[in-house]
Amino acid sequence: MKSAARAAPVGVEPATEARVGYLVYRVERRLRARLDETVRTHGVTTTEYVTLSVLRHRDGMSCAQLARWAFVSPQAMNLVVSALEKRGLARRRPDPGHGRVLRTSVTAKGLTVLERCDRSMDAIEADMLRALDADSVELLRGMLASCAHSLEATRPRLPPP
Repeated sequence: MKSAARAAPVGVEPATEARVGYLVYRVERRLRARLDETVRTHGVTTTEYVTLSVLRHRDGMSCAQLARWAFVSPQAMNLVVSALEKRGLARRRPDPGHGRVLRTSVTAKGLTVLERCDRSMDAIEADMLRALDADSVELLRGMLASCAHSLEATRPRLPPP
């Protein structure tokens, strides 16, 4: 039996006993909920925000490439980019070397929306990391990047159906 002094608050699993994967999942779900709620006030979805963010640093990606970055299907990404394009937040142009490939870029209007979303994301991250000092944040950033890389590098490659 645990003593009252060591017992975790009701509904909170002690971090030392929780699986790392579960803790990452809890953080991801809470972060996603906050992000969904916040970016909606700027007129975009979380997937649209991620897409604009990726395009800011990797201009000219195809829908298939963007889909991999945003963890959605190419068909879903095509709908996302079409919606961004209709609202003037992104534009597509034909790839000169591949007739059927369209390259996507963020427009000036898209960059304005992206900057507002980034400020909101800064506030969410500040809330999430408020109990950590700068060195711990950098350590966490590196550890999470390493975990993501390790999972991708060891992912089993299934044969095509």
